[in-house]
Amino acid sequence: AAGQGTMNNLTFGNSRFAYYETIGGGSGAGATFRGASGVQVHMTNTRITDVEVLEQRFPVRVVRFALRRGSGGIGRNPGGDGLIRELEFLQPVDVSIVSERRSYAPFGLRGGGAGKPGRNLLDSRDIPGRVRFQAKSGERLRIETPGGGAYEAKP
Repeated sequence: AAGQGTMNNLTFGNSRFAYYETIGGGSGAGATFRGASGVQVHMTNTRITDVEVLEQRFPVRVVRFALRRGSGGIGRNPGGDGLIRELEFLQPVDVSIVSERRSYAPFGLRGGGAGKPGRNLLDSRDIPGRVRFQAKSGERLRIETPGGGAYEAKP
């Protein structure tokens, strides 16, 4: 079944610093296995920065970093769950997001359910999957990554 189908690229910075990360999601399930949760799918050599390091080195607070429970597709072998990454900016920054699977869900196979599509929010308002904007101090960005599709309908 389909994995999250995106890297959920996030960059932010200003004239003094720049930060870039990719945020994992759910992988698709197969005939003999469940999908993995909170991983990068079909790419390598990337790791998300630890919360403590991120907050110490950049003007940002990590409000939430957790599995997005229930975002994987439902089936005999369920899809993996995506992630939730919510940041509060502590000073004005330029932000850029390149993320996919916001409109189209990662498909399941053989009757397995689709994973939930991803979602991006700025102060609880939906924003596009591909967007660039200036965030103000105190604004919160929440990225909910897609879950993976399930394999086969439940018996």
